[in-house]
Amino acid sequence: MTLIADIMTEIETVMGLVDESQLTDAMTELNKKRRVYVVGAGRSGFIAKSFAMRLMHIGYNVYVMGETITPSIQAGDVLVAISGSGSTSSVVETAQKAKKLGLSIVSVTSDETSPLAAVADKLIIVPGATKTGAGVKSIQLLSTLFDQTVHITLDALTLMLSRRDQTSNEDALHAHVNVE
Repeated sequence: MTLIADIMTEIETVMGLVDESQLTDAMTELNKKRRVYVVGAGRSGFIAKSFAMRLMHIGYNVYVMGETITPSIQAGDVLVAISGSGSTSSVVETAQKAKKLGLSIVSVTSDETSPLAAVADKLIIVPGATKTGAGVKSIQLLSTLFDQTVHITLDALTLMLSRRDQTSNEDALHAHVNVE
């Protein structure tokens, strides 16, 4: 077996463990009438930004926590918080503060017993390996498997939202940056 085949096997293993009903459940918090904020640290932060971009493409008002142009959060908004371990202090503290301010929290983590899971209104468990060793074991470095599978999971959620909202690929293309 090649290294790429080994990696693909890991990804398929984790994706087979993701409970799609958790995505359906999370959809109840996400709609075009509510502002959506995303947060994550390190590579999980990049995945959060990727998710934010796709939500923007399908017509959502979405912001990345910590960016200079991000407006202040308000009761009724939604926070999607991503942390493999579920204990990344900056992500957990942001989610806890947001919850106190009246936001709905969608937590994405590999650890259902973590502080991030505890604050969630909706929980999405993606059991890919993290840097702490939680989740499906991996040959890849640190939390690579978690990051890869969260990316796929949130892309699936975006597709589910676009179908629910009847937003076509052509509609999304109009929101995509075109510099040609």
